[in-house]
Amino acid sequence: MSDGRNRKDIQIGIEVEVVQKQDQRSGDLTNGFVKKILTKSSFHPHGIKVMLETGEVGRVKDIVEEE
Repeated sequence: MSDGRNRKDIQIGIEVEVVQKQDQRSGDLTNGFVKKILTKSSFHPHGIKVMLETGEVGRVKDIVEEE
């Protein structure tokens, strides 16, 4: 399982676990499928920011499945 700090590892439609802004202290993860990649840089130390198909936004902590 890859972490979500490199943009090249993340594609639209893959399943990921993200931490949303309000969950950063608790560390609660939200599971979903990537709809849109919001981070422009190729690397981010806290995880690439994505929008899930549900509309939720968060930073990728784990990639559940890779295509």
